[in-house]
Amino acid sequence: QGLKPLVPTEPPGPDPVFGTSKPPPGLPASDNFLYTNKVPDLQKIFQRPDGLPVHLKRGYPDRMLYRTTMALTIGGTFYCLVALYIASQPKNK
Repeated sequence: QGLKPLVPTEPPGPDPVFGTSKPPPGLPASDNFLYTNKVPDLQKIFQRPDGLPVHLKRGYPDRMLYRTTMALTIGGTFYCLVALYIASQPKNK
């Protein structure tokens, strides 16, 4: 009387998160993808045996981001050490 059936009685609708695999109505079948597949080109860049680490393979923007991150890390470490040194000094009253 109070138990629900184990099998749903109505068919499931489209997935609310992922939708359906069908193209939207009005879109021709040849226009399934809005962008070209860039994975093969990126694989060529990242698998090139040039001795660079993977986070520096894309050139100048990667180098600038890496150097900025390192500068902020070193600056933050220096700031923390100075703040700890100042905090550890006895207060003169």
